[in-house]
Amino acid sequence: MTNVITVDEKDNPIGIEEKLKAHLDGKLHRAFSIFVFNSKGELMLQKRDKNKYHSGGLWSNTCCSHPRPNQDIKEEAENRLKEEMGFECNLQEIFSQPYDVKVISQQGDLIEHEFDHIFIGFFDGQAKVNPEEAEDWKWINIDELKQDMKDNPREYTPWFYLILDKTLKIKKELYDK
Repeated sequence: MTNVITVDEKDNPIGIEEKLKAHLDGKLHRAFSIFVFNSKGELMLQKRDKNKYHSGGLWSNTCCSHPRPNQDIKEEAENRLKEEMGFECNLQEIFSQPYDVKVISQQGDLIEHEFDHIFIGFFDGQAKVNPEEAEDWKWINIDELKQDMKDNPREYTPWFYLILDKTLKIKKELYDK
């Protein structure tokens, strides 16, 4: 059983909840999303394993998960990146925001009501995905990604749409000078 940290609207911890129950009840909880770029400016996407409890078989940002209680969120993000995608890189948190979206699951509709901490990293290499987490991965040019998201909206996770543009804007401000 995996637990998540429930939080208030300002990301102050208020409790611990079993992950599936938090998603069934739509409780606001802490999460993180990782975006890894290469030196060409391409973004590494992950195709979630089709057997994941929700959003299986959909493309999304490089990695995402929930920090464990009483752990450093940056360390948790870096560890999860290595567990899911098989490589390490330094991550920097660039912003955080809440979101609330419905996702399709094996249990019916779930609610991703998360206070999401967005991390960015840079890596020029190949992923070695954990097959229990991801079934595929790829580097993609941002213009191609945006066009494919318009052409094939059901191929991407709903939260990816909510955080991509702001992530790209902040990346450009911080790193593309």
